Amino acid sequence: MMILVMLAVMLIHVALGFPLFLGLMVTAVVGFSFVGFDQMMRIMPQQAFGGIDVFALMAIPLFILAGNLMNNGGMTPRLMKLANNLVGHLRGGIGHVNVVSSVFFAGVNGSAIADTSALGTVLIPGMKKQGFPEHYAAGLTAASSLIGPIVPPSIFMIIYASQTGTSVGSMFLGGIIPGLLLGAAFIAMNAYYSRRYNIEKRDKRAGIKEIAVSIFQALPVIIAPTIIVAGIVMGVATPTESGALTIAYVLAWGIVTKNLTWEKIWESLIQTAILCSAVFAIIAISSIISWQLAFANAPQGFAGLLTPLMDHPTLILIVISLITFITGMFMEEVSVLMLLTPIFVPVAHVAGIDPIHLGIVVTLNITIALITPPMGACLFVASAVGRVDVSRLFVAIWPFILVAMMVLLVVILAPQLTIWLPKVVM
Repeated sequence: MMILVMLAVMLIHVALGFPLFLGLMVTAVVGFSFVGFDQMMRIMPQQAFGGIDVFALMAIPLFILAGNLMNNGGMTPRLMKLANNLVGHLRGGIGHVNVVSSVFFAGVNGSAIADTSALGTVLIPGMKKQGFPEHYAAGLTAASSLIGPIVPPSIFMIIYASQTGTSVGSMFLGGIIPGLLLGAAFIAMNAYYSRRYNIEKRDKRAGIKEIAVSIFQALPVIIAPTIIVAGIVMGVATPTESGALTIAYVLAWGIVTKNLTWEKIWESLIQTAILCSAVFAIIAISSIISWQLAFANAPQGFAGLLTPLMDHPTLILIVISLITFITGMFMEEVSVLMLLTPIFVPVAHVAGIDPIHLGIVVTLNITIALITPPMGACLFVASAVGRVDVSRLFVAIWPFILVAMMVLLVVILAPQLTIWLPKVVM
């Protein structure tokens, strides 16, 4: 009864369009009507503070700040130039550039929304000029940004690791192959579309010298994610320390090359503070609701429902994916991750599902929700930066969602895609 009432309250707030933080807070207060209001003033601050008092979560603002410094310091055009020299000469080349740029950019920020905003401003108008319909250009930009939270570093993976005790380095390594697979799927889709609708080739093939120059120019950008992943995987630094080292590197590069001014640094700090305040507020309130769900024995109840499937881990992952996908359509992704992970992990453990595999599957599901109507944040960003009618984008995005779901199914059916690299390297 408690869970049903809390779910109803949350859905009402979503339907009325209230801010997510307010909806979660009211839901938590309603939950204490079953726990006991005499416990609320003691448990609520304990759980809220305990939810964000996790050392691994300190890496989140550092990674976000590093990404913002790179964006404001003019590193993004270097990645786009490299991508254009590699694949811009192919049919529908700028569409391929869109996807390849997202792969490169994924190692910089780890945020799909930031990728959509930074790349869409340039690439959506460019795709229109090359003959792509505007809704397709915006859809591909939003869809390719899904690579951001899969290829390390990833904010979602850090949150999952902090909840489950999984190694952040293993999670980062586990996301590399699925992220590249997602990029390859979107490149194949763009190649098919370009050939079917006869999108012309417009850019000449770049020469070896030109490619070498663009690689050299992009090298300072590529070094940044290398510091993050290598430092964590080799055990030289924690995720938090890797984030701090990356910021120091980006600041030094930006100041020496005069690409980062004090105004740009200040702007990056403001952007980071705004985003992190929203993320940590959601984590804090979601921690309260997670405690209430545990109080109501929600994990045990969910495990009981899936008992007949315990000998079929693939079916369990499909059920988990379906629940995550539907929930993500209507709720903010961090809150979905915070609320559902404590319920899914015990079931996956009993079924013998590797926690890294589960984490990548859940992360990919939550990421797909970013382009799923009606609440997909990347759709609204792509619509705004590309000046595309969002209602048309809601219709045009479904083929991209289907492609992403096919990649998700492959990842579910082939666990080695996620656990092989962590096992070999770690």
